[in-house]
Amino acid sequence: MLIISTLATLLIAIATLLPLSKETHWVVRSMDFPRLQIAVISAIILTYNLIFLDMNMSITWLLVFTAFFCLAWQLWWVLPYTFLWPKEVKTSKLDNANKELSIMTSNVLKTNHNSDALIDLVSSNKPDILVTLESDEWWENKLKVLESDMPYTVKCPLDNLYGMHVFSRLPFTEETISYLVESDIPSIHLSLELRTGHKVRMHFVHPAPPSPTENTESTERDAELITIARSLEKTTQPVIVTGDLNDVAWSKTTRLFRKISGLLDPRVGRGMFNTFHVDYFFLRWPLDHLFHSAHFTVKSIQRLSSIGSDHFALFTVLVYEVAEKTSQDGLSTQPQDHIEASIISNKKGVDKSEVPSPSE
Repeated sequence: MLIISTLATLLIAIATLLPLSKETHWVVRSMDFPRLQIAVISAIILTYNLIFLDMNMSITWLLVFTAFFCLAWQLWWVLPYTFLWPKEVKTSKLDNANKELSIMTSNVLKTNHNSDALIDLVSSNKPDILVTLESDEWWENKLKVLESDMPYTVKCPLDNLYGMHVFSRLPFTEETISYLVESDIPSIHLSLELRTGHKVRMHFVHPAPPSPTENTESTERDAELITIARSLEKTTQPVIVTGDLNDVAWSKTTRLFRKISGLLDPRVGRGMFNTFHVDYFFLRWPLDHLFHSAHFTVKSIQRLSSIGSDHFALFTVLVYEVAEKTSQDGLSTQPQDHIEASIISNKKGVDKSEVPSPSE
């Protein structure tokens, strides 16, 4: 039992310590994802050590301490995404449909051909904006039926799993498809006009993940996210960034994105809203995100039913409430954060001036 406990404790210790490194290899960065799972395993190992091992042995105390440290450390990262944490974004009490903005983000999975399921979700939830990821020409053709109600569109069909489409009930201008870091990975940028007449700067993103089958390092993903964040840090415009970030909400990169951009995460204090993977409930984490400026409060966030993809769709209803702007704060920023952000962008030779910036 001691040998089993020692090996198990060693493994969770390695999984816990690896993300502390600045190494960008996918093996290291992948350990950012299963923090909740590692916390659960740590709790099981801790309980096992306390019940079955001889507490008179010094190695037992070392194993107990190590398992407890792993548990506490992992919980520190994930607890903000539970009801135990104060809400970062206020819940709106305003009853004014004209100030609401609803957004559905759906990674459809290119090989999934259950388009009717997505169309049904759009029909039942009636989002103001639908953004689809991994959508190719097949999906573009199937989703044309949405254009009678959502006539404003940006279409970027690709066969490489990084196609992207935006459908909107609300008018927008200055729409741009950019390839900020990689020549085959697009992002969409535009200026959306709310029903109140206010303009919102929108960025739709889907960077490639660090993985053995794509980029072996997270450098490309990190550079795209952080460069967009750097382009936002001094803006006074209302801003929304959404999409499949191929990163979890609690990773160092996503936290740095929030620090530099100043954007808020409406999931803090509300839940994780794990959107991936649909088929494995024990291996789920939040890959699909929506961040926004303090101009908005939240009416609701939902993870919608499966459409046959490996991702659930995320449906968020925001409310434009400038009166609440000064009472909502995100993560604080230190001087070192700006230095680190510059280094990440410079690694891929991308400048924040390359991010399309819709006029105010």
